[in-house]
Amino acid sequence: MCLRSASTGPRADIAARCSSLPERESAEPGRLLPVDGDHGCGGTEALEFDRAEFARPCSRRDDYFGPVVNLTARLEAAGHGGQVLVTLAVRLAAGVDTPRRGHQGGMYCLPVQPDDMGSDPLPQDPTLAEMAMAMRDATHWAALVDPEWRVVYTTDDLRLAGGFMVERAPSVVGMHLFGSEHLSAMMEWRTGEIAVENMRSQLAQFGGWVLEDTPGGHEALRALVDPRLLDIVDQLAPMDQETATSGVYSGFGVGGNRPTIDITGIRLRDSGGRLAGTAIIQKPHLSMSVLAGLGAEGDVRHLERMRSVASAGRRPAAILFADLEGSSPLSRKLSTANYFSLGRRMARAADRCIIEAGGMTGRHVGDGVVAFFVAEHYGSESAAASACIGAARALTSAMQDVATRSDLGPEDLRMRYGLHWGATLYIGQITTAGRTEVTALGDEVNEGARIEACATGGRALASKPLIERLEPAAAEVFGIDLDQITYTPLGELTTATEKARRDAPAIAVCDLSA
Repeated sequence: MCLRSASTGPRADIAARCSSLPERESAEPGRLLPVDGDHGCGGTEALEFDRAEFARPCSRRDDYFGPVVNLTARLEAAGHGGQVLVTLAVRLAAGVDTPRRGHQGGMYCLPVQPDDMGSDPLPQDPTLAEMAMAMRDATHWAALVDPEWRVVYTTDDLRLAGGFMVERAPSVVGMHLFGSEHLSAMMEWRTGEIAVENMRSQLAQFGGWVLEDTPGGHEALRALVDPRLLDIVDQLAPMDQETATSGVYSGFGVGGNRPTIDITGIRLRDSGGRLAGTAIIQKPHLSMSVLAGLGAEGDVRHLERMRSVASAGRRPAAILFADLEGSSPLSRKLSTANYFSLGRRMARAADRCIIEAGGMTGRHVGDGVVAFFVAEHYGSESAAASACIGAARALTSAMQDVATRSDLGPEDLRMRYGLHWGATLYIGQITTAGRTEVTALGDEVNEGARIEACATGGRALASKPLIERLEPAAAEVFGIDLDQITYTPLGELTTATEKARRDAPAIAVCDLSA
């Protein structure tokens, strides 16, 4: 984010470049507009407050690295629902009055007009707006319709579900819930193949209310709904329920399966009893006890990070491989029940260390652990590399606690670690009817496994590509001198395995356990 400033240094240089760019378009004063990244600001956004000038792309590109860019990336990642987040320093530099409301942790939220893929604006009706905020803040799957059954609001989470958790489905505000325009729009969603069945189920469930709210009765309603729903209109009759009703329909799941979805309609009235509209709330057909159990077992932060990679793609990341040395003798020493308990404690401790460091756990294979620390989650490659090293050290300490709880000595739970950097990893989420996990493909994954196999004796071997991602201050935290550190090719280690000498002999590594 660049602003004109009288200061000196890198930030001033960027601001100067932004201020010298030619005018692209005008806009209403006070509105913020993003500018394409390829215009000399190193991929950041150039914004002007209370001015009506904005830059246009030019052929020149300058790259800029440093904490300011990292902070900007973190601000961007924190925004949701079409927000623009700005720091107090930016507001003051821009001469914008600092409001008392909307201030959180040194940042201010500025509203931006939504587009088809942005968040729906709140309804104008106060009662519907109040319900919309409640549904939004509680992250429900919910849609609100006015008394004419036109969609006035859909939560981001419901639209994300319509995009099959990969993207937010386009907005349908203003469309009649059972009209052809809305049904055609829904058929373009990723879950579009169940759109007709979904609307038929909803009309059958709530059609009595729709009929009651439509002047002219059946004939008028027939003119409003999509032709594929007409047979249901003919069967509609007034409903006994005046306030709320619930039903189910078959949703859209992984591999073509049809998980049951609960759907509830609630009539919304203002303080004077006037009908303001209807809320339609959906959720997976799971009891709250089951959902609570799943939520208690999972970490919300980790689940959000997993969701962010639901759409697989190229993502630079640090890779952590860890495995227990001497697991075979240990398994023979302990009873099967005790060894299972030990494995469970180790898996929980490992996942906790990874999650606390901001990483994502991969698949557990035997006593092994795989984790990915994606650069886009941290705002910089240095921070991702630091998190990987920190997680390995935390895991070493955690294993000592596990050994104590399991009546074992520290030498019984000695882990070996392989830490590597994947510049071109292809990372994504794999979801089946039985599991959801994050995995990565790429040569660097195989290389990381080779590094870990060579780290016998409880060592932590880190590759040169990983270490050289660290900024000096980050390296200093771990006692690493970037100017003096030396590396050894993996194939030259006395502990190098046959596979390491065959597949990755030239990868330079250093021992971080020394």
